[in-house]
Amino acid sequence: MQKIAKFHKVSEKQFIADWCMTTKCSEFEAKHVYERVLLPRRATIGSAGYDFFAPEAFSLVPHETILIPTGIRAEMAEGWVLQLFPRSGLGFKYSLQMDNTVGIIDSDYIHAKNEGHIFIKMTNHNRLGKTLSIASGEGFAQGIFLPYGITEDDDADGQRQGGFGSTTSKA
Repeated sequence: MQKIAKFHKVSEKQFIADWCMTTKCSEFEAKHVYERVLLPRRATIGSAGYDFFAPEAFSLVPHETILIPTGIRAEMAEGWVLQLFPRSGLGFKYSLQMDNTVGIIDSDYIHAKNEGHIFIKMTNHNRLGKTLSIASGEGFAQGIFLPYGITEDDDADGQRQGGFGSTTSKA
C-alpha cells in the first residue's frame, strides 16, 4: 500500500465557527465537541475505507437531512482524491445517502479558506419508517483514497480559493 495522505483536525477556531454556524450552539458547547473529534481510521488491515466518526450524537427520521462539520481535513499527494460514502451497513439498513451522491475531496481542498474542513451532508431515505441514531464517536461515513488521471491536453491553471462549488469550470 502507498502512504499518500494524512488526516488532521481543523483548528479549534475554524471548527467553532463552522459548528456554531451549522448547529446554532454556543462557543462553549462547540469547544467540547471539538475535543471529541476523532481522526478517521480503518477498522481492519483489509479495509479500504477510513471511518469518519460523529463528533456528536444525532438522529434522522425518514427523509430528514443533516449537515455535519466533521472537524477533519485531509492532506494528500497530488494525483489522489478522497471519496466519501455512507458506511455500507447504514446505507443498506436505512437507505442513508450522501446528498451529493459521492463526496469528492480534491488534493488542493486543504488550501481552501476554511482550512479544507470536510462537511458531510446526508439524508435518511428509509421507506420503512426507521429512525437512524448515531452515537457520538460512532462511524457514520467512510472515505476512500483513489488515484485519478488527467487528459494529455489538460490546461487547468486555476488556484483554489473556496470550498463547495468553487472550482466549477467555465467553457
